[in-house]
Amino acid sequence: MTIPSPASPAAAPPPRPPARPAGARPGGGPARTLQRVTASALGPYQSAVVRIGFAATYLFFLVREVPNRHELYGPDSPWHWELARRLTDGNDAFSVLMWSDSTVWFEAVYAITLLSATALMLGWRTRTMSVLFMVGVLSVQNRSIFMGDGGDNVVHLMAIYLVLTRCGQVWSLDARRALRDARRAAAGLPPVRDIVGPVLWVVLGPVLVAATALGGLGGTWWLPALLWVLWLSAAVWWAVNLYQPAGQFRALLDVLANLAHNATLAVIMAEVCLIYATAGWYKIQGTRWQDGTALYYPLNLDYFTPWPALSNLLGASGLMVMVLTYGTVIVQVAFPFTLFNRRVKNVLLVAMICEHAGIALLLGLPFFSMAMIAADAVFLPTVFLVWLGARVTAGRRRLLSGLPGPWRTRERAGAPGTPGGEDGSSGPAWSGAARDGGEGGTEEPRRGGGGEGHTLVG
Repeated sequence: MTIPSPASPAAAPPPRPPARPAGARPGGGPARTLQRVTASALGPYQSAVVRIGFAATYLFFLVREVPNRHELYGPDSPWHWELARRLTDGNDAFSVLMWSDSTVWFEAVYAITLLSATALMLGWRTRTMSVLFMVGVLSVQNRSIFMGDGGDNVVHLMAIYLVLTRCGQVWSLDARRALRDARRAAAGLPPVRDIVGPVLWVVLGPVLVAATALGGLGGTWWLPALLWVLWLSAAVWWAVNLYQPAGQFRALLDVLANLAHNATLAVIMAEVCLIYATAGWYKIQGTRWQDGTALYYPLNLDYFTPWPALSNLLGASGLMVMVLTYGTVIVQVAFPFTLFNRRVKNVLLVAMICEHAGIALLLGLPFFSMAMIAADAVFLPTVFLVWLGARVTAGRRRLLSGLPGPWRTRERAGAPGTPGGEDGSSGPAWSGAARDGGEGGTEEPRRGGGGEGHTLVG
């Protein structure tokens, strides 16, 4: 059989296929959306900021209340242990502090909550620490439920949501560990053997079994189910990574983790919109936000005036009271509707962050403001977060380069583009994670490594 030359009639181009009807393009909108939500965990920088923000908020709160911890949540609290036990029995709330009224047990729970908040903020063993952080937050808050405010309610909810997110993809020690393993794999080297993960799994397993058997997980069904699913999935994930790291079941687990993350991130966004919508519309229905008394009286109460001179200056100006009062209501009511316009949304986002910073300064509510700013951060644009991460990394490098001896040597060894550090990674923990996360809002599918936080030990 001879092959016709290009000039022969047989070499004429084949007839064109019939035109597709409108809307029948392959990989259209629904298909692209499905591919996007299953192939990658969206918003890696946003989820990282939420993780860092809420962990830091509760960490600073616990540190500030260390001198008062016994009176607030411990054995010396006016809301003593027996009253708290009756309340939790009645509303099915969960608190490990109800397992014992021992002072030693209270100190242990308080210390574990402090440590888990620190580890979660740094992104070390993110999934495990998010579970311990959730347990600590629920336990401390449900021990003395009347000690909280609106900020505590937000922390309460977000501590639960963070368990289901892959919030350690960037700006975490887990991301640095994953980057190190990826570089070793590219060099043909085996990954560093993980010992900490299995040890955490073995240690936490008997605790979960005993708590379930003794009925210490509260009266709801979702918390025991969540903890058991996370603990069992950790074993499955470890086995799949060991025996089928590139198999289809490994890809299926990755898809399920991505779906859980993306759905939870959508819930967090909806929660923030709901908070502002309800707050704004309830303000409209009353008269105190119309005549300015809702802001005027707190500015003249000693409890809410850490800076009396500044509060008196603002309270004495009717124009400032009117601007702040009406501006607050307008921003809160309008924000959910601005999500359809990115530029307007970013402007109102800055306004809300400034509003909460003002609340922290003028009314002396720093932890409420920190919690709300951390919740607002889920809407920050990726380009800004990447820029912010680069600035923080550059500042950290300049700071360490000015230190003497070992610190300067260690920073040079970890500079980008050089083989540095004891773990073989290049760059500090923050910068290495940021470089791994893509640029300017494009997120690549992430598979592998403990930095993604898929399971209890991941």
